[in-house]
Amino acid sequence: MRGPGGGANLLALRSHNTALVLDLLRTAGPEGISRLELAERTGLTPQAVSKITARLREEGLAAEAGRRASTGGKPRTVLRLVPEAGHAVGVHLDRDELRAVLADLDGTVVARRHAPLDLGAPGAEAVLTRVASVVEELEAELPADGSLLGAGVALPGPLDHRRGVLHRVTGFPEWDGFPLRDALSARLGGVPVVVDKDTNAVALGLAVAGEGGSFAYLHLGTGLGAGLVIGGSVHRGPRTGAGEFGHQVVQLDGPPCGCGDRGCVEALCLAAVARGETAEAARVLGTGAANLVGLLDIDRVLVGGRTVEGAPEVFVSGVRGVLEARARRTGEECGVVRLVSGEERVAEGAAQLVLAPVFGQDG
Repeated sequence: MRGPGGGANLLALRSHNTALVLDLLRTAGPEGISRLELAERTGLTPQAVSKITARLREEGLAAEAGRRASTGGKPRTVLRLVPEAGHAVGVHLDRDELRAVLADLDGTVVARRHAPLDLGAPGAEAVLTRVASVVEELEAELPADGSLLGAGVALPGPLDHRRGVLHRVTGFPEWDGFPLRDALSARLGGVPVVVDKDTNAVALGLAVAGEGGSFAYLHLGTGLGAGLVIGGSVHRGPRTGAGEFGHQVVQLDGPPCGCGDRGCVEALCLAAVARGETAEAARVLGTGAANLVGLLDIDRVLVGGRTVEGAPEVFVSGVRGVLEARARRTGEECGVVRLVSGEERVAEGAAQLVLAPVFGQDG
């Protein structure tokens, strides 16, 4: 299962039955799980489980974790995941900075990078060179017996997630049509690359970490977007364009937005922040969130991003206030408004774009 550059073959790891077994090994933790338990929980035959676990052990992805007493017969050998055997790089390309992490199979960050970046001025090739350099720096920090499964790149949309092609990134039209996935993979010698919106990356990371049900993650940083998880899966839409939350018009003939329209939630939010009117920005964000709740009937609204983290109490209470006012009018409540914090959330979610499918989760 070794791929280009000595890394594990991502397509081989993505086989459904292997993913089922790997996910149970991961959730079992260091204590491990027996082959019999794996067969019972997956519905696979003991023979199939034995073949899969033998292959995983050969690849170094699974190892013995001791023996466990059984109700009859000899003690059962239990197996555990070897987190350090596989890694993914997650890259967050923001309009003015780059953050990247190296994460193991458990999603634990083992190395990181942070640098200023101008997403527009240097041109696509210069940015591509910088990203490839950072990925290679992190790959150099892999343990001797570890492998790189791939790199996930998250950045503002809109974009085509399936093809890894960028559209007119708001404020940076020169990126329109750039094949980021294939171009970066070629620079990295064939390492698999996955490209998605920054908001979807965070939403996926939250879902992998156990944020269940249906929720919206609203990210207000240098721009504004939403990651949507419906029924436990990231909702991207048939053209992978869902989540352009910041460009819903809430004020006809309002101030111009970088997308070319007027009166968008993003333009109003960022203008209020620039004026120092944080409470007004929170109210506008809450209005957009209320529209989303009304359309999708989601369970929770989560908010994050560097602008939100600059005044978290104001934004959380402001969004909550608008949603509570809506609930009093309609009788339909959206259960929770909560802060999602952490400077590396997007980069960590980008790593999950690679890691989550290995365990059979939406990537």
